[in-house]
Amino acid sequence: MQPTSAPDYRPLIRQAFAEMEKVVVGQRALVNRLLIGVFTGGHILLEGVPGLAKTLTVSTLAQVLHLHFQRVQFTPDLLPSDLVGTMIYNQNQSVFEVKKGPIFANLVLADEINRSPAKVQSALLEAMQENQVTIGETTYALDRPFLVLATQNPVEQEGTYPLPEAQVDRFMLKVHVDYLKKADELEVMRRMANLGFQGDVRPVLTKEDIFGIRDQINQVTISDTLEKYLIELVFATRRPADYDLPEFAQAVQFGASPRASIALHRAARAVAYLDGRDYVLPEDIKDVAEDVLNHRILMTYEAEADGIRTHDLIEAILRKVPIS
Repeated sequence: MQPTSAPDYRPLIRQAFAEMEKVVVGQRALVNRLLIGVFTGGHILLEGVPGLAKTLTVSTLAQVLHLHFQRVQFTPDLLPSDLVGTMIYNQNQSVFEVKKGPIFANLVLADEINRSPAKVQSALLEAMQENQVTIGETTYALDRPFLVLATQNPVEQEGTYPLPEAQVDRFMLKVHVDYLKKADELEVMRRMANLGFQGDVRPVLTKEDIFGIRDQINQVTISDTLEKYLIELVFATRRPADYDLPEFAQAVQFGASPRASIALHRAARAVAYLDGRDYVLPEDIKDVAEDVLNHRILMTYEAEADGIRTHDLIEAILRKVPIS
């Protein structure tokens, strides 16, 4: 796929999957999405009920990729300074010093992000968009790669603070984590019931490898036809009636933003790369369309009352919009 002079990272990526499977069972699709985020620099929101190994998967991935990992448990009493850091007074030297927070890492797990109020959630905005944070009057660049991987529970709503649209839009993908299959859950039970189970993994990729993979993903080609198809998909979320979907005409309050077009372009090329190709197929775009679009579409109250979901709209768009 790559010129002979360029390193072939595919064996290392396969090893990364193999190392992850030593600890995480039955979540290969989730690992795939996390790697897409790492390789393209996109933040990811993970949504699923408790106990599906979301936190374990992210922490294990950080070990396999040899990245600095920090986990922040979002709670109602969390303060922005607990996340980004603050100025503390050094009495011995009579000066203020910067105490950096846990956001100064490569992979930051914002666990149960909807448990904290808006002022804490918004503290992530500058870091996610600009890869920097401001403490006092000084701005500090974050180490690269920098990724926010956030989790939230879709069922429990009491005592939670829904993420504002501006912040949700900054996540490249929103991945729904579902229950395991019976055989996978049986394997998980047997592993974790063994009190001697360690689950050790070894680092496979380095930061330099990640940046090398990013360069190669950037060389994956996508035709003008598929780029126009991608744009049509995004525009169809805004005006479904223009795409022969009148049943959704009154269901959409706001469609996907321009960030969706960028994210879909990057994610489709990453899918093609992980599949061993240097060109994008329509299936690559369709593969990631729901994860890119589902959190960027705001349905009306009437649509929610009628049980119309964003999933239904995206499926209808993928069926209806042609590749011309």
